[in-house]
Amino acid sequence: MTTPDTESSLGTRAAAAFVDYRAGDAQALHTLVAVVTPVLWHVVRSCGLSTQAAEDTVQTTWLRLVEHADAITSPQAVLGWLCTTAKREAWRVQRATRTVDPVADLEPDLPTPHDPAQVAAMRDEARRLWEHFVTLSPKCQQILRVISMGGAPDYASLATAMGVPVGSIGPTRGRCLAALRTALLSDPDWSLT
Repeated sequence: MTTPDTESSLGTRAAAAFVDYRAGDAQALHTLVAVVTPVLWHVVRSCGLSTQAAEDTVQTTWLRLVEHADAITSPQAVLGWLCTTAKREAWRVQRATRTVDPVADLEPDLPTPHDPAQVAAMRDEARRLWEHFVTLSPKCQQILRVISMGGAPDYASLATAMGVPVGSIGPTRGRCLAALRTALLSDPDWSLT
């Protein structure tokens, strides 16, 4: 069994788990799901799906992997394959429902302080942030969602999944963050405290 280093890239960890899964290690599929699901979640949410539709779409993506695992010739391609499959499935669901409200349930679950005034302030700040976030281009939203997950971003896999050159991810991320910062700073009700 391969034991991927937790400091290695997302693509490397996904590939190692996929190799083990195809070799018959059922636990490796659980590892692959744990490693890649946060990325898939952000991919499908960036397509504008509701929380419930996103959950269903991510599950369908994993089902597609189980059905087509033998068709993936290179383990290094599994992350890109999963992201592309998730995006296509999200588009299919979106076309089928045609009722997308990109802001309706984007508010993240916030840690709840005991002071109601703090809770109200945090929710207001989160709402304002998401209002500005959804004004960004879809590409900016997708990049910022994936990058914000923490850990070292795997630019090569992200570039493959998005269909852009790997060298454009960093500069695009910088422009997207600058656009978000400008929008927030121009909002008279936004506070940096």
